[in-house]
Amino acid sequence: MPDIALTTLLFLCAAALVAGWIDAVVGGGGLLLLPALLLGLPHGPAAHILGTNKAVAIVGTSGAAATYVRRAPVRVPVRTAVRIGLAALAGSMGGAFFAAGVSSEVLRPVIMVVLLGVAAFVVLRPSFGTGRAGGAGAHTRPVTRARVVVAVVLVGGGIGFYDGLFGPGTGTFLVLALTAVLHLDLVTASATAKIVNVCTNAGALTMFAYQGTVLWQLAMVMAVFNLAGGMLGARMALSKGAEFVRGVLLVVVFSLVAKLAFDQWA
Repeated sequence: MPDIALTTLLFLCAAALVAGWIDAVVGGGGLLLLPALLLGLPHGPAAHILGTNKAVAIVGTSGAAATYVRRAPVRVPVRTAVRIGLAALAGSMGGAFFAAGVSSEVLRPVIMVVLLGVAAFVVLRPSFGTGRAGGAGAHTRPVTRARVVVAVVLVGGGIGFYDGLFGPGTGTFLVLALTAVLHLDLVTASATAKIVNVCTNAGALTMFAYQGTVLWQLAMVMAVFNLAGGMLGARMALSKGAEFVRGVLLVVVFSLVAKLAFDQWA
């Protein structure tokens, strides 16, 4: 455990709790957790902060995924999610390979435009993500094998590549893409995204652990709160439904745009 003040530890635990909740509902918990670690450990090496972030996040993500699978009224496509997760893992490794040669100053404006377009689409299409795939009264169509292949290759590989290359908002992009490609409602898409996130986080954490860049004692303390937030967020998403997730999604999207704008021009 690094030598940090009690108030700083409490701050980090609170951030882990809220980040777990956000991540379970709609993705994007890293928007809060990673900056909190950077503030709490201002002199810590970047590799140790990234490694500790993954060690904390994988616990909350796993708890949220398990809660969704056990409690979801609609069956979560676990096998499809694992396939997408493995493709995302491979994609993230490729993205990380090219990351050193890409300027974040170029990527940030592009991602901001994409996110604002996503927000406009969600606002203008209130029915987006409110129906269940293949269910009675759903606003969506049955999922074909071709769409599953597209989800594995483009959603898994493509968003995984982005995660390795840049990263912010990966969970949110997963939820939106899974909703659009697999005709899932937003709640089931969030559940599927959590399983994908477990796969990608496991791969990244394995590498960080091998390199010895995880502050395990701090991570274990924060992980308890992240797990509680993740399980609470999953239960709230299941109980309140797609409209609740849609509202949180818009808040997270606009927050991500604000953060990227701050990083770009502040």
